[in-house]
Amino acid sequence: MSEQIKDGGTAFPCLDAGGTGILQLREPGMTLRDYFAAKAMQACATNEVGAHGFTFDERAAWAYQQADAMLRAREVQS
Repeated sequence: MSEQIKDGGTAFPCLDAGGTGILQLREPGMTLRDYFAAKAMQACATNEVGAHGFTFDERAAWAYQQADAMLRAREVQS
């Protein structure tokens, strides 16, 4: 059985009372893991050395490895 990935929760949650007076998560959006991966992917894709010689799939896998490392680092800090 594979280890469950902790995704960090929502990156940009949107709370809304919807007329009820009780705040509820209206739109969870992307996870913090996805947000971190997107930032890592952007850095890799815009760096000629970092992007050279890797397929898109390899870069995506690397970006999520970076995101997972960032999430682990956050757990250590808290």
